[in-house]
Amino acid sequence: QVQLVESGGGLVQAGGSLRLSCAASGSRFSINAMGWYRQAPGKQRELVATITTSGTTNYLDSVKGRFTISRDNAMNTVYLQMTSLKAEDTAIYYCYARVVFTSYWGQGTQVTVSS
Repeated sequence: QVQLVESGGGLVQAGGSLRLSCAASGSRFSINAMGWYRQAPGKQRELVATITTSGTTNYLDSVKGRFTISRDNAMNTVYLQMTSLKAEDTAIYYCYARVVFTSYWGQGTQVTVSS
């Protein structure tokens, strides 16, 4: 069973920055894609950013140029550097990892951006 442990959420003023981290453990196989989703109150969960083992990235249009996803394959850790944060970025951010054909999720970390 793969466990994902997130850290780095919190409260920040608009225009500020936060860095989220997510460490995966317990996988017997290589972790393929890792990434971040978010869910704001009353809204559906949406993809924020993903990164493959080879470093190919994909971003939600509204965060392009502000968020950067990176990954340490040796440590099975994924990061999300968030800059120029806006109130609409407020959400619970969930780490995600895909191992073979199974997806795993972290418990979520709250990011609140005050305007």
